[in-house]
Amino acid sequence: MFAYIIRRTFAALVLLLVVSAVTFGIFYLLPRMAGETTDQLAAQYIGKNPSPEAVAAIKQNLGFDQPIYVQYGRFLKGLVAGAEYKFGPDAATCHVPCFGYSFKNHMEVWPQISSRIPVTVSLAIGASVLWLLSGVATGVVSALKPKSVFDRLSMGVALAGVSLPIFFTGALLLTLFSYQWPIFDNLQYVNFTDDPLMWARNLVLPWISLAFLYSALYARLTRAGMMETMSEDYIRTARAKGLAERKVVVRHGLRSALTPILTIFGMDLGLLLGGALITEQVFSLQGVGFYAVSAISDNDLPRILGVTLVAAFFVVICNLLVDLLYAAVDPRVRLS
Repeated sequence: MFAYIIRRTFAALVLLLVVSAVTFGIFYLLPRMAGETTDQLAAQYIGKNPSPEAVAAIKQNLGFDQPIYVQYGRFLKGLVAGAEYKFGPDAATCHVPCFGYSFKNHMEVWPQISSRIPVTVSLAIGASVLWLLSGVATGVVSALKPKSVFDRLSMGVALAGVSLPIFFTGALLLTLFSYQWPIFDNLQYVNFTDDPLMWARNLVLPWISLAFLYSALYARLTRAGMMETMSEDYIRTARAKGLAERKVVVRHGLRSALTPILTIFGMDLGLLLGGALITEQVFSLQGVGFYAVSAISDNDLPRILGVTLVAAFFVVICNLLVDLLYAAVDPRVRLS
């Protein structure tokens, strides 16, 4: 097990390095291949009507006149050793880990992202607990009672949940429970350490919006997996041995059906931790997704690159954790 963890951790680090290289190439190499000059690239970091002196300073700071591998090496060096950018007599220091420096708002990228991570983590973790519990429980009951009233009703609600986009359900919840009936009025993020109750109250509607979509998907997947698993020979053998139905369902049926659910859960959670763009926009949550939308609107490449790498990190880490949990969920899985 220890050797497997080491191998998977090393593979995750290599994958993160590859993702960073590909992402860096997309932002810095493809524009050159499309015919964009170094002056045009540098001008994107300044804003409207940049002066020739400002463009030259940006070119020197970012090394746009150097080969792409030199620029990427400087970027990696900044992650572990920091970087310094000069503006004539002035200079700006980008501390470790340096994900870049925004020349449009003159701020380091990583502090801006790290200050928003608690918002996104709170949103993703709370919603994932809701959709995992409700979706799996609904799918299991529907699979055990196929074609029943509960099965038809729950699958109908699940179909509605899959069909309705988050910007609709989120706006509907805000209209009903924040404006029409001010049960959850004045929604704004509060740190968990400052006031846990207010933290949960202000995130209830975003949690429900996300959970309604994802729990519908998980209910349908769990139902299909459970119906297939409960018809296997080893399930009939467990029942023939006289095991209680609860043990047969939970210990033998559900654990086997959870393997694909766990895979999808790791991917979904990783993507949400990288930024729930629509949900954060609807509820005005200043998280990583909200920051990403702002960076894209401003065409600020260092900020976009930083958000992309952070999102890739969360996806890789969540999938690594899922791989390590496979053997615990399903004993048939062997680590090799």
